[in-house]
Amino acid sequence: MDDELNVTYITLGGYVEMGKYRYFYFSIMLTVYILTICFNCTIVYLIWIHKNLHEPMYIFIAALLLNSIVYNTAMYPKMLSDFLSEEQLISYSACLFQFFVYYTLCASDFFLLSAMSYDRYVAICKPLRYAAIMRRSTVTTILVLAWLVPAGEMAVAVTLITNSKLCNSALRGLFCNNSLYKLFCESSRALSLFDVLALLSMALFPLLFILFTYTRILVISYRSGINVRNKAAQTCLPHLIVLICFSCLCGYDVILIHLGSDSDFMTTLQAFLYYPLLNPVIYGLKVKEISKHLKKLFCEAKVM
Repeated sequence: MDDELNVTYITLGGYVEMGKYRYFYFSIMLTVYILTICFNCTIVYLIWIHKNLHEPMYIFIAALLLNSIVYNTAMYPKMLSDFLSEEQLISYSACLFQFFVYYTLCASDFFLLSAMSYDRYVAICKPLRYAAIMRRSTVTTILVLAWLVPAGEMAVAVTLITNSKLCNSALRGLFCNNSLYKLFCESSRALSLFDVLALLSMALFPLLFILFTYTRILVISYRSGINVRNKAAQTCLPHLIVLICFSCLCGYDVILIHLGSDSDFMTTLQAFLYYPLLNPVIYGLKVKEISKHLKKLFCEAKVM
């Protein structure tokens, strides 16, 4: 405990690998940031203004894209400024805020993907009861829980972190994720236990629920006619693509801390490049009704 530090700022050491390519990385990241915000806002706007998109599935998609907007707004500006800075520093309070936003929105995405899988399950397997089950009040409750439950759990995690003593102020990463634990003087048993519970409740259980619902959809659609199979493939495929990519990203983050490895610059950068653009592109191109409204929007813009 003699090495305990009064840390005000954290040094982000993950940027040392970019070398002379800092302006190239900055240009790419800025382009991705602008495109991501524009794409997400466009699809959310279309869902907002078109009444035929005021259905549970599209509302959940809009919520997922809103999460992406908040995530990008919280993470990208700081990263962009760090690409141009000689020294990458972040205040400890801002670091904790990044940590909170990152994991809250990751967990929220899992809950929303679970809600989407349940919505598709009811629509395909219980179509006659769909209107009774997926009522507006049910959708509102799911949305509130998808945002408040992760925020509450991560608030507890941040509280436990603030009670932990730091013996290092150099973080090997591009932003504040669970690599923050490596700065502690000693591992916290309470925090470790809470992390396991949080991982189960906010990631593993929702993932198992999603796999269960899609398995049920697969079994029932296989037993049904070709029309049901086509409907299942058309509506479930975009969600499955997003789920697989998102699960791989989260799995990479969890594996890093448990193996005690430092976050690789290029791998982390690719995650920030590919995944933010994935949701709006997949849902914009693969979801029929959204794609139709997008085409109308661009056709009107060309006429004008």
